[in-house]
Amino acid sequence: MAKPLNEKLGRSDVHIEDAFWSSFTELVRETVIPYQWDALNDRIADAEPSYAIRNFRVAAGLEEHPYGGMVFQDSDVAKWLEAVGYSLANHPDPDLERTADDVIDLIAMAQHENGYLNTYFTVKDPGRQWTNLYEAHELYCAGHMMEAAVAYYEATGKRKLLDVMSKFADHIDSVFGPEEGKLRGYDGHQEIELALVKLHQATGEERYLRLAQFFIDERGAEPNFLIEEGKKRDGYSLWAGRNLPIPKVEQLAYNQAHKPVREQEAAVGHSVRAVYMYTAMTDLARLTGDKQLREACERLWNNMTRRQMYITGGIGSTHHGEAFSFDYDLPNDTVYAETCASIGLIFFAQRMLKLEAKSEYADVLERALYNNVIGSMSQDGKHYFYVNPLEVWPKASERNPGRHHVKAERQKWFGCSCCPPNVARLLSSLNDYIYTVSAASNTIYAHLFIGSEGEFELDAGTVELKQQSQLPWKGNARFEFTKVPGSAFALALRIPSWCRGNAALNINGKPAEYKVENGYALINRNWQQGDVIEWEPAVEAQLTAAHPEIRANAGKVAIERGPLVYCLEEVDNDSPLAAVSIVTSSELHASFDSQLLGGSVTIEAEGRVDEQASWQEDTPYRPYAQQQSSRSIQLKAVPYYLWGNRQKGEMTVWIRVVKE
Repeated sequence: MAKPLNEKLGRSDVHIEDAFWSSFTELVRETVIPYQWDALNDRIADAEPSYAIRNFRVAAGLEEHPYGGMVFQDSDVAKWLEAVGYSLANHPDPDLERTADDVIDLIAMAQHENGYLNTYFTVKDPGRQWTNLYEAHELYCAGHMMEAAVAYYEATGKRKLLDVMSKFADHIDSVFGPEEGKLRGYDGHQEIELALVKLHQATGEERYLRLAQFFIDERGAEPNFLIEEGKKRDGYSLWAGRNLPIPKVEQLAYNQAHKPVREQEAAVGHSVRAVYMYTAMTDLARLTGDKQLREACERLWNNMTRRQMYITGGIGSTHHGEAFSFDYDLPNDTVYAETCASIGLIFFAQRMLKLEAKSEYADVLERALYNNVIGSMSQDGKHYFYVNPLEVWPKASERNPGRHHVKAERQKWFGCSCCPPNVARLLSSLNDYIYTVSAASNTIYAHLFIGSEGEFELDAGTVELKQQSQLPWKGNARFEFTKVPGSAFALALRIPSWCRGNAALNINGKPAEYKVENGYALINRNWQQGDVIEWEPAVEAQLTAAHPEIRANAGKVAIERGPLVYCLEEVDNDSPLAAVSIVTSSELHASFDSQLLGGSVTIEAEGRVDEQASWQEDTPYRPYAQQQSSRSIQLKAVPYYLWGNRQKGEMTVWIRVVKE
């Protein structure tokens, strides 16, 4: 393989202790993981059943039942196990570890002698393995279980699941590849590509990296595998239960298989599949030095984040295929913005940061994390959004078939529950997203301002660093070196886009200058043990406008403060929210409300609401000249991530403007 383009990444070991984020990581550990374990075992009253653990018990020969759930139901167990692994790495828990070990024993019992592992094709459709990669998610499920195996091994040192999945990877390697007699194919839903990279890094097995590269290289090549495979089964669809027309090449944009990945110019198709694939592409570009692959990653990143991303970090604007649509098509009320898609976007951003430390990647990572992702889970950890809207009218969600996917309340569980365990595994591994390290250039990059303690290995030696942060409420981050090597190294602090370049640096109590490089404040010096760096990016409430091509937001503004996007909820404001406007010349007043859902900064502003009393119910329209003047009101905005935690009602992120 070619020489990597980037510098060697250094090792880091980071543990979070943060006033804001520790509440989320503790919620995952104490509530979410146990709750999801109950859900996987079908113990949640009034929730859609999972069948996931039961399927494994049937596949292992311990019970007799029909297969239950989606074709990809195994992946829910895998993501739960991955979250457990990350949680155990940070907080050992013997009882939880025993439960996980029991699940791993069950998974091992369900594995075939040749290494194959999938409960759907073991229980429901034996003998048809690898015959419907377009729909059946076989490699997708395998990939999630590989990620779980790596996380659990790194947390506990136990190899059982790692060995199970290595055996499965060996089997997959014997089935797929460019050699004579092998399938020149790939999965309809990308995931295994990034998982094989992780498995390679955990085991040192080069074949796994080559297999990941094969899947990426083969995608979209001619003759198109997904079309040829469809012909072999006469178009039979396991979802429809009948033969369907063979998809045309242009339709395979849904799977990002319409052309080779290095030729793709825009984010298209199913958004989760896309960002999982882009993540793997970025990994491979870094590890193999593939310049064309890197250029494709940069091109796709730019299109997605600059033309197809919501202000909350959501991606995938249409519920038809859970997909991207086209540039600037970002409706607020029929939005999809699946939670898994934003999590995949965070994966992609993290890999781009490893490829090259540029602040725009961390800006997007932070935006998706603070808004779309944590907003998808309720504050009790037991209810979830699959879809993350920017505007909600509960009556329309209930009665308009085009908006049934937009929920006004978080749900207990879903028959397709990919999102809840995805949130758990991301938040449990959040410590991996705060820093990256370039060993060769002796630089520690601080991407996120989250209270933590870290140990980093540079070529210069070992560095120990403690960070304290008051984000998202205040722009204060304090760094202290508790161990330093004898030679110089650099600390690079992200200059967040939301501070608009207004950030102050103090070292040991004195103002200090810094060099700006790729959006980071770079300080290179001979540090001493006990040196303290205070970093203060300005956190101020501000109004944000949208590009004129984003038609849904014409004549509207959003409120942002630091990394948080704000919204109006019916419980705090007049209804309907569509009749409310904000006076753009008025001051935005930010204040901390200790009584709001554990404490939060709220923002108040002067507003107007359209007069309604003079309207008769049976008069939908009237001359504009009869319109009465609006009246003044005080608007109250809360962080988007908190919406829907008090009572059911309307919500909007984008607000009409009025100038006075």
